[in-house]
Amino acid sequence: MTLSAVFDLAQALIACPSVTPEDGGALHLIQKRLAPIGFCCEAINRNATRNLWARRGTKPPLFCFAGHVDVVPPGPLEAWTSPPFTPTVRDGFLYGRGAADMKASLAAMLVAAERFIHAHPAHSGSIAFLITSDEEGDAENGTVAVVETLKARREAIDYAIVGEPTAVDRVGDVIKNGRRGSLSGRLKVKGLQCHIAYPEKGKNPIHALAPALAELAATHWDTGNEYFSPTTWQVSNLHAGVGANNVVPAYAEALFNFRFSPASTPESLQARFIDILKRHGLDYDLDWTLGARPFLTSLGELAEAAREAIRETTGIDPEFSTTGGTSDGRFIAGICPQLLELGPVNATSHQIDERVAIADLPILVRIHERLLERLLG
Repeated sequence: MTLSAVFDLAQALIACPSVTPEDGGALHLIQKRLAPIGFCCEAINRNATRNLWARRGTKPPLFCFAGHVDVVPPGPLEAWTSPPFTPTVRDGFLYGRGAADMKASLAAMLVAAERFIHAHPAHSGSIAFLITSDEEGDAENGTVAVVETLKARREAIDYAIVGEPTAVDRVGDVIKNGRRGSLSGRLKVKGLQCHIAYPEKGKNPIHALAPALAELAATHWDTGNEYFSPTTWQVSNLHAGVGANNVVPAYAEALFNFRFSPASTPESLQARFIDILKRHGLDYDLDWTLGARPFLTSLGELAEAAREAIRETTGIDPEFSTTGGTSDGRFIAGICPQLLELGPVNATSHQIDERVAIADLPILVRIHERLLERLLG
């Protein structure tokens, strides 16, 4: 029964063409399942983004399942073995865009809630779902908009599970209990354009930038801490020139990103970065974008409940990790002291022929159901 319920719902969600910021009908589908089991469903939309806040109960503690229905573009359709929005079964896997990231998780969360409420209709506390269609994009109008609304009416979340694909080899082997911060920048080094045969008449910004880039790449920013690996700095884009091989360009531009631990702050990284630029005498413009600050859930009540739920279901003793990219957990952490990310194997997210193992679906349901039983049963 569990497999059929979660499998059918996962297929229905994958069939929704929900490329960011569209929800493709997925939010309506979820709302139709939540309303009959006692959830008060509220649309908290902003600009072109649709968001769902659904809550059952009014008393604390509040346990929240969080996630997103939007997916990245499928890419070239001819590269897919089967159409990306046509859920397809092959060799024990369910294929389709969003299968791993994160429609299987949403299906498992919802079915777990249905099963728990059926078994415990008078459960303690409250259960909520926070679902957005803007996680894979700019993330400016999705979860952040819901969190701002909840903050304004002083509605706090006690426990949250974000359904990102976190497993490495088997469901439950890795739980994310935090994430590094993300600080991006756009550096434009100014030069003076001239004919390449007369370099004395100009100033080559590429030559000026290169030694600074070498020093930045070699810089040891921090050592991290017990939970976080050291801060890293990487250039993602580098551009200069007009397309001709006989022109010294007027500027060189680099896009870069820090993934930083709590051992550094955005302000300290910016200051050290600028010191290096000044030391190399660069004439530059510099714009910063803070994508996320790091957050961490200590190994407390929620973490222990998740550990025990996974042990009981799979026999695995999960590893807690803060590696990987950013997630919407960075927004929820501001109103939720205990937040974890837990989901299926993260082997094919954002790839052609994205897939999830069908056998993993009921395992996820049982883990989430046991979590609810431990915290609200």
